[in-house]
Amino acid sequence: MLKALAAEDLPWQSIQIFQVDERVAPDGHSERNLTHLRASLASVPLAADQIHAMDVTASDLKGAAEQYGVILEQVAGSPPVLDLVHLGLGTDGHTASLVPDDPALNVEDEDVAITGLYQGRQRMTLSFPVLNRSRKILWVVTGEEKGKMLARLRQGDVSIPAGRVRRDDALILADQAAVVLTDPNREPN
Repeated sequence: MLKALAAEDLPWQSIQIFQVDERVAPDGHSERNLTHLRASLASVPLAADQIHAMDVTASDLKGAAEQYGVILEQVAGSPPVLDLVHLGLGTDGHTASLVPDDPALNVEDEDVAITGLYQGRQRMTLSFPVLNRSRKILWVVTGEEKGKMLARLRQGDVSIPAGRVRRDDALILADQAAVVLTDPNREPN
């Protein structure tokens, strides 16, 4: 999606980009979201200080999360309010790095949290408070394997992490494969 946006004539000089989540891995690692974010936006006229990277290489991750919260406040107000948050949906109902049974699900007094291990990596993630203060939510959901969770998200099922994100002013962009399972009257092609 970011590659498509990069081709658009947008007021790039006015845009600030914050990461929603990041895996604890070395700079440039293929599993880092930042690696893919920078590659997708390589052709866009963004200054280095317009992309706010989560410092997951810091020796003190908790301190780095607190610092990221400070940067959020400096740019987006106190408490920070993001204009648009782009979220995905996992096959287990996670979004950002808010995964089932992780203590980060219960963070209510901080905008940035550190998770436990998930798929072999610890992560830094925006928490529900800042996600739910955002002006707009954009969900991008692809793949048949996510269809059941997409149905639960659309129903507002708060038993999955994604279901705890506010649904007003939200838009879901889903491919046909994901949507087929959410509509019992729709036949797969």
